Amino acid sequence: MATIEELSARDEPAKIVEILDRDGAVMVHGFINDNTVEAINAEIDADMQAADPTIEHINPMITAFFGDRTKHLSSVAAISRTFATEVLVHPIYRAACDVMLLPNCANYHLNLAHVINRGPGSDAQMFHRDEDVWIHMPHPRPEMQVASMLALVDFTEDRSATMIVPGSHRWADRARQPTPDEIAHAVMPAGSAVLYLGSTIHAGGANTTADVWRRGGHVSFCWGWLRTEENNYLGTPPEIARTLPREVQEILGYGVHDAIADAGGYLGVVRQEDPIDLLADGRL
Repeated sequence: MATIEELSARDEPAKIVEILDRDGAVMVHGFINDNTVEAINAEIDADMQAADPTIEHINPMITAFFGDRTKHLSSVAAISRTFATEVLVHPIYRAACDVMLLPNCANYHLNLAHVINRGPGSDAQMFHRDEDVWIHMPHPRPEMQVASMLALVDFTEDRSATMIVPGSHRWADRARQPTPDEIAHAVMPAGSAVLYLGSTIHAGGANTTADVWRRGGHVSFCWGWLRTEENNYLGTPPEIARTLPREVQEILGYGVHDAIADAGGYLGVVRQEDPIDLLADGRL
């Protein structure tokens, strides 16, 4: 069986990014500490408990993709301030995105941040690449997405530990499916994270337990000029965004994307101004 290289959040970010680039995935233990895990879980628990796993009436495609035994909590930055300030702008995410994304954009922003709670009896998910929402082109080409699964409880193989296919980010044949010996399971304690590229094949594992839910935070970032999967401006509206640090506002996409720096071209202006300045002045 394949394995995912395991490092610590105390390791040099450059080493973590090196493995991510080489293998398409890397596990980082101690990504957040126990107190942060506890705070996030406390802040989202009521909303998570109220979530309905049977969401076919909302979006049948989502149910088909995730199954009917999975609870979702979207726009987590608007619900958990700890998540917004301690996770979204984590220095390891920033280091990975600086290397993998910045060569092809003026800045990157959050694509999607939601908590996925996979319940007992959940079937294994179909293998996929997260970047398939935008593109279906083989490598070599630039990476457009850095993604991750953050364990908010212990991940074990029977509790839907994420399945990763190391090296699949370099496969030229986009139709190729992994064999069992090419699949690794991201078994890790709460507070650890597995980072992977948008071009890396992965899937949620089956939950074969009788009564244990697997709660994990999916967080991904993309080029600043791409349309994001989640509408983060509505998910974290101005009245909440203005209470968050500027760095968080920027990663949520509220700042302009300096599309043509030398020519003064920008994407995302409001009344020809940077929305973050409007937030600060109370004009948005």
